[in-house]
Amino acid sequence: MIDNAARRLTMVDTQVRPSDVTKFPIINAMLSVPRENFVPTDQRDAAYVGEHMMFDTNRVILDPRVFAKLLDAVDVQSDDVVLDVACGYGYSTAVLACIADAVVGLDDDETLTDTVQTAMSENGYDNAAIVHGELAQGVEKAGPFDVIMIQGAVGEVSQPLIDQLKDGGRIAAIFMEGNLGVARIGYKLDGVMNWRFAFNATAPVLPGFEKLSEFAL
Repeated sequence: MIDNAARRLTMVDTQVRPSDVTKFPIINAMLSVPRENFVPTDQRDAAYVGEHMMFDTNRVILDPRVFAKLLDAVDVQSDDVVLDVACGYGYSTAVLACIADAVVGLDDDETLTDTVQTAMSENGYDNAAIVHGELAQGVEKAGPFDVIMIQGAVGEVSQPLIDQLKDGGRIAAIFMEGNLGVARIGYKLDGVMNWRFAFNATAPVLPGFEKLSEFAL
């Protein structure tokens, strides 16, 4: 029988802590959330592998190291309201629910969001709500948000998400520029986004977040 608690401990000790992620709320959340319950059923045996888990075209569950480093960089607080964009099977939303005051998980697969909402309730994450909608449009009715996390890469961050971020809030995103990717944290100050480098990372660009080509006549 697989000891998933032991697998979580190994994940944290070999993937998270060595990446200089040591904040107690993050470590505690990643030790407590049963990751195997928030991945595709046929991939549960690989739930704790240290790589992105592909589940659809251009969709992945971020590998534990990258996800933990994003959490560390964006510095989610216990009183924050968080929007988790492209929440997929809900692992990131469940972890955020252990750290933040409230979390809204957004995904564009309606069948998946219904399943994930049930999983949230069954696992006791009552401060998490899962919403179906276009990823780049956010969830205006639930905003504004203190933190927005994007679970995948972007060419650029959509204006609706920026509009739904509180002044003083933060966005965590992986920006892909060709084959190169960097994780950045954006800070909204007086309505303007200021982006800072966090670390190098790559992921597939999410639908709706492709960077529009600029043509000059």
